[in-house]
Amino acid sequence: MTRRRWLVGGVGIAAIAAGAGVAWWRYRPGEMSELEGTLWPLSFQTPVGTQLAMGSLRGRPLLLNFWATWCPPCVEEMPLLDAFFRQNAAKGWTVLGLAIDQPSAVRTFLQRTPVSYPIGLAGMQGTELTRALGNKVGGLPFTVVVAADGSVRQRRMGRVSEADLKAWSQLA
Repeated sequence: MTRRRWLVGGVGIAAIAAGAGVAWWRYRPGEMSELEGTLWPLSFQTPVGTQLAMGSLRGRPLLLNFWATWCPPCVEEMPLLDAFFRQNAAKGWTVLGLAIDQPSAVRTFLQRTPVSYPIGLAGMQGTELTRALGNKVGGLPFTVVVAADGSVRQRRMGRVSEADLKAWSQLA
């Protein structure tokens, strides 16, 4: 009986270790190759009708925020993101909001609540992109911080805080 307990215990510990290893691997900071075929080839229309090529943002730190007009935490964090952009643009940072929403709703919202940083219209394509970038549940808001070398430094599900932004500004 003691052997059986040791065997079951050992298998349990091995399963826990394997699960922890898989979780770490899935949510670890990524490398440039992670974004190579996922983010940089994409292009999004802006609310004013121009195209925003993601490849044009390579080589500098990027805070990529997925949001929607109908998402209260998304709307609540927009002034923080706008302040972060204004404070860190001179240091090379770009903030990009990708709206997972109807273009007309985004345009109306931005007329009432303008922001300084660029907005792209991702639509439902944005939901798939969030999943490809590590948002397995597809919730909003979702933020990804990409360093100048293209590596993913942070992923955040939910509303960002001033403390998050302060810490992230050091990642450039």
